[in-house]
Amino acid sequence: MTGVLLKNIKKSYGVTEVIHGIDLEIEPGEFVVFVGPSGCGKSTLLRMIAGLESITDGDMYIDEQRVNDIPPSQRGIAMVFQSYALYPHMSVYDNMAFGMKIAKAPKAEIERRVKAAAEILQLEPYLDRLPKALSGGQRQRVAIGRAIVRDPKVFLFDEPLSNLDAALRVATRIEIAKLKESMPDSTMVYVTHDQVEAMTLADRIVVLSAGRIEQVGNPIDLYERPANLFVAQFIGSPAMNIQPAKIEKAGEKTTVTLGNGTAELPIPSEAGSEGRTVKFGVRPEDLSIASNGNGLFDGRVNIVESLGEVTNVYLDVENAPEPVILKLQGVQKLGRGETISLAADPAKMHLFNEQGRSLLYL
Repeated sequence: MTGVLLKNIKKSYGVTEVIHGIDLEIEPGEFVVFVGPSGCGKSTLLRMIAGLESITDGDMYIDEQRVNDIPPSQRGIAMVFQSYALYPHMSVYDNMAFGMKIAKAPKAEIERRVKAAAEILQLEPYLDRLPKALSGGQRQRVAIGRAIVRDPKVFLFDEPLSNLDAALRVATRIEIAKLKESMPDSTMVYVTHDQVEAMTLADRIVVLSAGRIEQVGNPIDLYERPANLFVAQFIGSPAMNIQPAKIEKAGEKTTVTLGNGTAELPIPSEAGSEGRTVKFGVRPEDLSIASNGNGLFDGRVNIVESLGEVTNVYLDVENAPEPVILKLQGVQKLGRGETISLAADPAKMHLFNEQGRSLLYL
């Protein structure tokens, strides 16, 4: 089993630094997902692990070997790209076997590995076909199979599902999850901008922004315990609601004023002094309609999105910089212009300081 270690990894293009001192340890057999908005550096970081981008500063280790100056072909990695990169004139079998043939592996070993990979990915009926005869999802599975037959130390996936339509993305995502289950000793690093892929596939998620790590943790920890405003609003859909608030009382618990009401949160006095301005956060699914009309704050219904299984309600709330979103189960009958009072469980509320750091986890 192989791990990956990044120590103060930096990347610059001329005078422009795009990766700012990344420290990260990926355990052997772990499935780690790099996630973040476009331009955050996640694909650059993956390509540095692969050896396709040089390292400006810092040290990178694969299987405890420093690989800064080791060429890609000698790092023991296999990479799956979003573009499939299949040879159009070769059959599925030959595409999967090509790397081993170049390495002059024995014919019997090539056949054994290709058939084993085809069985894992349910590609056995397609081994004689050309890529043009396959669907997008099947082509991506061939690209994954080509990586499997190389028996690499580390699998790298660079947004492998981004070229697929919604239905194929779901199906192929399930295939990748099954692949990981069938290969528990394999270390996998996966890049995506899709948080659903990140939440459903990852053992741990690395949230990146502007070339820096914002938070690392398992999916539920990031959802329930975001370290800062960026993670709070990036993880979860719709994004967490954020409103200005003020600390009124600090003690064993903290009382904040918000809109037309107050909230008592299980946050100790270290959160700050009375009168301090903070940011209050609550996820749309953690809000509810107050039955007695005496909630945290009132909102006027602006837009209602009925999606069948859920209804998203966009509300105009006094002093809120953006519409507050309420996510309710099922079909809800709410009219535009209607005013409703909103409540939330204190255990599901969040506070952030002036720098955007969570006050829950000081």
